[in-house]
Amino acid sequence: MESIKTLQQAIIHFQDFENCRKMMVELRWPDGKITCPRCGAEKVTFLAKPRVWKCYAGHEKPTFSLKTGTIFEESPLGLDKWLPALWLVVNCKNGISSCELARDLGVTQKTAWFMAHRLRFALTEGGFNLLGGEVEADETFIGGKARNMHISERKRRITGTGVKDKTAVMGILERGGKVRTSVLPNRKRHAIQAEVKKHVEAGAALYTDALMSYNGLESEYAHQVVDHAVQYVDGKVHTNGLENFWSLLKRGIAGTYVSVEPFHLFRYLDEQTFRYNYRKDMNDFDRFKLALSQITGKRLTYEHLTGKDRVTHTALVN
Repeated sequence: MESIKTLQQAIIHFQDFENCRKMMVELRWPDGKITCPRCGAEKVTFLAKPRVWKCYAGHEKPTFSLKTGTIFEESPLGLDKWLPALWLVVNCKNGISSCELARDLGVTQKTAWFMAHRLRFALTEGGFNLLGGEVEADETFIGGKARNMHISERKRRITGTGVKDKTAVMGILERGGKVRTSVLPNRKRHAIQAEVKKHVEAGAALYTDALMSYNGLESEYAHQVVDHAVQYVDGKVHTNGLENFWSLLKRGIAGTYVSVEPFHLFRYLDEQTFRYNYRKDMNDFDRFKLALSQITGKRLTYEHLTGKDRVTHTALVN
């Protein structure tokens, strides 16, 4: 597979459908055997003019394209726009706003916003293995900066002081490894300790700040605390790795996205987590290929993204 080093090269390369097809086929079907994404049948034929494959297994939808079964499914936009968009999302250090993405791709801001959220969904990683060794855990609050909001948004979203209108998020970092993030309902002991136990193996060295919600974890972990009212580093005991991650995340939200709705925040966490975890030992092209390999088996509709499907379901139930 030809190596691409810059955004300009990516745009030129993906203007050619054959280049898109070659890359997508190599990543989706690495053994070279193209199968129907709906039934898994191998008896398929490529139809060059409509750029689709035809499956002969005898089901209702016999034709499928490169986008079928991926995050791109049913999008009217071509891969010549989707693939450069993915390149931008995974390689722009502070993210890329929907307005900027719209200008770069020649689409509307609404379309670019929907595209970006679908691509963030593709970047979501499971993380079945528990983190071990030396692990940092820390939490922070996102949102509530009135100076970044339009006056109408400020009146709607800022209803108090302190952390009242902010969203709590938590990060767990394995030193020398990956970070995992999640949105928390609150910073109480049950919520925080449940996240730690979900992601960190018993017996690991766990470093946190002095928040009382972490009290009690010493029975399962080698738990050590640094009190930020006194110092930020005590030998190996610190959370500076996560502080660096929070800095990158907040810089992107405040400087690029300006204002993020709390119910969409987890998608921005997934995006920043992906870039952070693969910032080293990977060039832009390898990071792009890894992200592209994660697009299959995922679907995000506009109705689900905007909550319209839940409104309809509630109306039917009532």
